[in-house]
Order: sequence, then structure tokens, then C-alpha cells
Amino acid sequence: MKRLFLMLIGISLSTVLMAQKSLPLCYSKENSGKSLSPGSSPKAEQITYNQRFLPDPFLFSDGIFDDSFNNWELHRNEVSQMVQDYEIGIRPNFNKVVSEFDAVSKKLKVKVLTDSGQLEFFSDVVIPEGKGPFPVVIGMNFPSGSIKPQLFEGCILIPFYHDQIIKSSHQAVRDTAAAFYKVFPELRDVSGNYSGWSWAISRLIDAIFQQKKRLHADISHIAVTGCSYAGKMAMFAGAFDERIALTIIQESGGGGINCWRVSDYYTDSTTHDVERVNNTNYSWFSPKFKDDFNGKLSRLPYDHHQIISMIAPRAVLVLGNPDFEWLCDYSGYVSCAAAAKVWDRFGISDRFGFVFEGGHNHCMACDSENDAVKRFVAKYLFGKKSDTNIREAGIFKDVNTNRWTSHWQ
Repeated sequence: MKRLFLMLIGISLSTVLMAQKSLPLCYSKENSGKSLSPGSSPKAEQITYNQRFLPDPFLFSDGIFDDSFNNWELHRNEVSQMVQDYEIGIRPNFNKVVSEFDAVSKKLKVKVLTDSGQLEFFSDVVIPEGKGPFPVVIGMNFPSGSIKPQLFEGCILIPFYHDQIIKSSHQAVRDTAAAFYKVFPELRDVSGNYSGWSWAISRLIDAIFQQKKRLHADISHIAVTGCSYAGKMAMFAGAFDERIALTIIQESGGGGINCWRVSDYYTDSTTHDVERVNNTNYSWFSPKFKDDFNGKLSRLPYDHHQIISMIAPRAVLVLGNPDFEWLCDYSGYVSCAAAAKVWDRFGISDRFGFVFEGGHNHCMACDSENDAVKRFVAKYLFGKKSDTNIREAGIFKDVNTNRWTSHWQ
């Protein structure tokens, strides 16, 4: 039986809290609970789950409530499996990663060997002066994503060029000729880009681990960051790979931090159309997701607050921008408030922060957001003392989030 029971008899509350404060900031493996994988999820038409509000993150698929950290890996893997089976597609198995770092061109080359061939891609690498080891920042598309590179001073900057894996399309055109689908042809018509992209980021991290000495990389302090659709990419990367210590999710919108249920509610109650299951980009997501859950979200056995919480106990910083209606930061805020309860329950509230502030362009962080980034970077990439108790709701400070979680135990 995979479920383990934690016995706390005779252990004082202070001892428990001390243990919570020492929870891992990252792991040495991509998925430390891989052996707990529950196998394939039920087919969508066989789901009996029915919840119009947000699912309780501590209620497991067998119906048992368990908020112990001891069994958190089981929860992670249950949610991981459902997200892959229903929403983005399976992250496939492979045989081996072979890597090379060219110190002259500063290129990190990655080769993934599979049963159907090999997939190759590269990243340009910016290494600070000095001996290191240096924390590593993986930026979606750009060396530091959409965050000012100065905020990551002293870090190795490694961009993830996702078009090498699957080309992105904001017109929802599926890249059926993608390098990813050449080695995994069985996924061509059933997976979404976020499966392939997040999988490839993990292979890039494999290469960083292999080349850590030549890169002078501190592999215990890796961050990912991205904005908008690349913010979704950063979120999925952080959720699926436990080697990532800090995940910065900037203005990710629907399909990112936003809960699908809350976004539907927002459109129904305001008539403002936002990114939802029925109108998101279906090159990014599994095509079947719309057929299975559009108009039937109460049957979805998870929501995106649980994808965020897959990152726990590691650090997360969310940056919003309520000026852009399509992003539906109302939903994003509700989702963050719900996800935050996981970090709070584990006694590590300072590892989950958010700032929802407008008055700036899309993917151009404002001063308060930049300050939050500096604090999280100082603490979770450099191990310095820093106040990361940052939860700034902005215009959403009076939103009643309890209506979405009041049924939780």
C-alpha cells in the first residue's frame, strides 16, 4: 500500500514546527516521488467527481484527507498524472541525455536519445565573472525571461529556446513537424505544447547537472521564470521538476495560475470574456481537454491552484497585472490565495508570495514586483536573509476567496 501514515504521538508541536521549517528547498531528482505514481487516470467520461468550487488539495483520490507533509509526494503525483492525462499530455520516457558545453561559444548542447531517434537543442549561457558556483536562472525565450537581468546579478543565465522543441503559435496552429514529435510521433495529435516544453526544460536541467563543473553551476539553486504564455511554461516546469528551487510566474493568465472554475465564474458574473477552457490556445493544451471539460468543469478532479501547489515546499513568486482583462487576475488571485494554504499548512508561508499590481505594460514588472523578485532571489538562490512574506492583493484585497474554499477541511 503506497499510502504511508505519519505517527506524531509524543512529538511536541514545537518539534513539528521546527521540522516544517527545515522542509527541502529543492530536491536532487526530477520527481522524488516517482515510485508513488498512481498510473493512468480514469477516462473523462467515467469520472464521478462533482465539485463546482475548488477541490481540497489535501483530499486524496481515495477520499482520505491527509495534510501531512509525509504524504505530500503522493498528492503531487496524483495531480501530476491527472494534469498529463486530461490537460497537457504525457511527459514521455526517454533513454539518455548526452550534453556538451563549449566554453568558447558559451553554448550548452543537449542531445536526448529515444527509441525513435534523437532530439537536439542548445542554449546560450551567460556565466558571471569569478569561480562560482553560481545559482542558475532558466528564462523562457530570453536569458532572464521578461525580468530585468540585473535582478539576477551573480547568476548563470540560460535561456530555453522552446521553438527548437515545438514552435509556438498564438493562432493555435499545431506544429506537427516539431522535433519533439519526430521522436515521439504517438503524441503528435494528443499532446499540448506545455507537455513537450516542460519535458525539455527538465532535459536542459539534466544537462546542467551533467556540466555543473564546467558551468560553475550551483545545482541546488535553480530558478525558472517566464511571462504570459511563457509564464505558463515556467509554472509547468516548476510543478513537474523538483530540482527547481524557485519558480517565478509572471502574468500567466488562463491555463497558468488561473483556476478554470474561477475564470468561468468571472465571465458568467461580469460578461467580460477571459481565457477559459472553451477559448484557450489548443496548440498549447491537449485537444481533448476542451471536449471533455468545457461546460463540465465540476467534473475536473483538480484545478490550477493544485498545479501551483505541486511546487510546494519549494519557493514560488507570482506576479500579476490586473490592467489586462484577458489575464483575469481575479481568477489568478483566488487561485493563489487557495494554493497559499498549502504552504501555510506546512508552516513555510514565506516560500509563497504574490504581487498583483497594475499601472505597467504586459510583461514589464513594476517597482513592487521587481522588489519582490530581488527578495526571493536573495533568499532562495543565494541563501541570504530576506523578508519574503510578500502577499500583495492590490485591487483584490476585498475579494471573498472563502466562497471557493470554505468546504475544505
